[in-house]
Amino acid sequence: MEILKLKYSIPLIFPLFFVAAFAAVDPFSQALLSFKSEIIDDSNSLRDWIAPALVNSSDKILACSWSGVKCDNNSSLIIGLDLSMKNLGGALSGKQFNVFIDLLDLNLSYNSFSEQLPQSIFNLTNLRSLDISRNNFSGHFPSGISNLQNLVVLDAFSNSFSGPLPPDVSQIQPLKVLNFAGSYFRGPIPSEYGSFKSLDFIHLAGNFLSGKIPPELGMLRTVTHMEIGYNVYEGSIPWQLGNMSELQYLDIAGANLSGPIPKELGNLTKLESLFLFRNQLNGMIPWEFSNIVSLQSLDLSDNLLSGTIPDSLSELKNLRLLSLMYNDLSGTVPEGIAKLPQLDTLLIWNNFFSGPLPENLGRHSKLKYVDVSTNEFVGEIPPGICAGGMLMKLILFSNNFTGGLHPSLSNCSTLVRLRVEDNSFSGELSVIFSNLSEVIYMDLSRNKFVGGITVDITEASSLQYLNVSNNPQLGGVIPEKLWSLPSLQNFSAASCSISGNIPSFDICKSMMVVDLSKNNLSGTVPESISNCKGLLAMDLSINNLSGHIPVQLATLPAISVLDMSHNSFSGPIPMQFGNSSSLKLLNVSFNDISGSIPLEKAFRMMDSSAFMGNPRLCGVPLRTCHGKGMPSGLELGSRRTQKFAWVLISCAVIVLLIVMIIFGMLHFRKGTKGEWKIVSFSGLPGFTANDVLRSFNAAEAADAVPSFPHSVCKAVLPTGITVSVKKIEWEQKRVDSMSRFINRMGNARHKNLTRLLGFVYNKHMAYLLYDYSPNGSLAEKIKMKRDWETKYKIIIGVARGLSFLHHDCFPAIPHGDLKASNIVFDETMEPQLEEYGLSSLYQLKNIELPATTNPETGVN
Repeated sequence: MEILKLKYSIPLIFPLFFVAAFAAVDPFSQALLSFKSEIIDDSNSLRDWIAPALVNSSDKILACSWSGVKCDNNSSLIIGLDLSMKNLGGALSGKQFNVFIDLLDLNLSYNSFSEQLPQSIFNLTNLRSLDISRNNFSGHFPSGISNLQNLVVLDAFSNSFSGPLPPDVSQIQPLKVLNFAGSYFRGPIPSEYGSFKSLDFIHLAGNFLSGKIPPELGMLRTVTHMEIGYNVYEGSIPWQLGNMSELQYLDIAGANLSGPIPKELGNLTKLESLFLFRNQLNGMIPWEFSNIVSLQSLDLSDNLLSGTIPDSLSELKNLRLLSLMYNDLSGTVPEGIAKLPQLDTLLIWNNFFSGPLPENLGRHSKLKYVDVSTNEFVGEIPPGICAGGMLMKLILFSNNFTGGLHPSLSNCSTLVRLRVEDNSFSGELSVIFSNLSEVIYMDLSRNKFVGGITVDITEASSLQYLNVSNNPQLGGVIPEKLWSLPSLQNFSAASCSISGNIPSFDICKSMMVVDLSKNNLSGTVPESISNCKGLLAMDLSINNLSGHIPVQLATLPAISVLDMSHNSFSGPIPMQFGNSSSLKLLNVSFNDISGSIPLEKAFRMMDSSAFMGNPRLCGVPLRTCHGKGMPSGLELGSRRTQKFAWVLISCAVIVLLIVMIIFGMLHFRKGTKGEWKIVSFSGLPGFTANDVLRSFNAAEAADAVPSFPHSVCKAVLPTGITVSVKKIEWEQKRVDSMSRFINRMGNARHKNLTRLLGFVYNKHMAYLLYDYSPNGSLAEKIKMKRDWETKYKIIIGVARGLSFLHHDCFPAIPHGDLKASNIVFDETMEPQLEEYGLSSLYQLKNIELPATTNPETGVN
């Protein structure tokens, strides 16, 4: 019986023991253990927050030895609690905070706390610093923040707060840092925010704030840093902001502002950075900006500014960045701009500037980035453009520049990117490639160069992209060892009058795209093409090539597009093409190909135009083969009969096409005239919708509608910009909601995201225009050997892109379809995410609207 009593009494003893032990723990430690019990700690970051079995009676607080807990020197008071970056989550009740009346610093940042922020936090009246940034607190910001009359730092960046900004925070006079950026706050900025007496930093960007910017903000005489952009304000910039005498950093970008730039901003003599880009500001650049002698960064891009660059900007001797791109500015660039000693970045593309560039540009400063493309500049490249020895990017395309490539460019060893396409440059390609060891991207197309491609191009060891297309008199031959360049991935030399044979592909490890169309090449395609394992696309059309189609082409694992049309190839189509899982298009039209077309699905999906002009070729999608793969009818007669028949057939097809085009144009203009619209984001010149549509199919009809065989295609827009085009179909009632979401996607800008440049749309479909990525995707390169440094770069780039979408876009844009084929590489091999947000877009397309919704407007 005694044994039974002992057996059943043991379970009762232990709970009582722990209750007694827990009761002996000090109230501060008890409160923290209670806090721990109600939150989520998947990483066990608070593993040392435990009470021992036996607690010695002491005046010291047990929790003083726990991670994140800071006590005073006697361990008798908790004065700081830092739980940042511990992967904690859940909702906070806040009932434990009343214990910590002596707390000076509370940091909950970089976690996943959600739901309402506990109002009881505002009972910690001794707080000097409150950091709740990078969480997911939601709902209205609680009232009572004014109780924290000792608060110096309030950081609530990147949460999900909604409703109005709390006006009572302005009653905290010691406050120096106020950060409410990156949530969903709505309504105007409270005018009370102009009453802070000690504020140094204010950040309200990336919300849904509206209304006019209160002129009272001009009373913030102690603020040195103000960011209030990326909202949807009304009206103009208050001139009173020119009274913020201590201001060093001002950012009101992407804020829907209109009207002229106040000249009073010239009074901000301590200002170092001014960012007003992506608004609708008009008028002229104030000459009073010359008073801001401390100015280092001036970005007024993507506005409606007109007039000239004021000569007075030449007084800004500390200026490093001048960005005026994408405006309506005109006139010449003042010579004084070239004399700014600190200038390293000059971005003035897509304006109406004319005349020559300043002759001394580059001689007095260490230029790194120059982009003057898409203007009306004339003259030659300034001879000292690279005199500072740091020039990395020189972008001059789509102007009227003349002369040759100045010899100084050959000594520009830092040059990484050179784009001079679509100008009137002439003379020989006098570039000494052996001196350009860093150059990665070079586009010399659409000019008047002569003399052929220099042999020393094989010394450009870093070169990945080279385009010399559409230099009609270039001539010469393809350098013998061109394909052996270790990094070359894209080589385009169409319409250059190049002759001779195609060199052997003995070493071809990185080549992905080859375009040799419209030349005078002869001979055969070397069988060594089998070494080009990464080849995606090859265009050999309109040459004098002959011989059989090498079976080695059919075995390339990644080949997608192969155009061999308008040559003299003979023999059959290698049956091995039927086994290719990557092939999307094989164009062998207008050759002397015979036999039957492979039966595999890939060939059945191709248009008949890819095979026409080969009288002895049959099979789907052409006519049925008879006998041993030979056509019937007229093809069995004499060659004269065959030729005559083909002439008749061709004439009939042409007449039919003309009739169809005429009726199609009349019908389309009658039915859809004026339906197409365009929305442009930063980076896309001021095209009309018809400019873009014509670029898709080279049609001259004003209302041409492109039709792609696949959902994504490549197109070259009027100024020579190459884009990728994604087709989205939608119902008329979805237009508003889907176009709003596309606008959000277009405003996302990060170096690890493929830029969405704009989109053209009507009531039934849209064409999304993306930056073209010349270096393919990770899926295409997944089997390539890489060192750990390259792998690390890819991983970090992808992570940064995702982090930006999820944490820096407001609201967040989920990628929704992350896979290797959606990770592409730009010209510097920087990884970029594409197709982000498209899964959400498709969800919008399929979501059911309420029955009361008007199908015409999408509004109830």
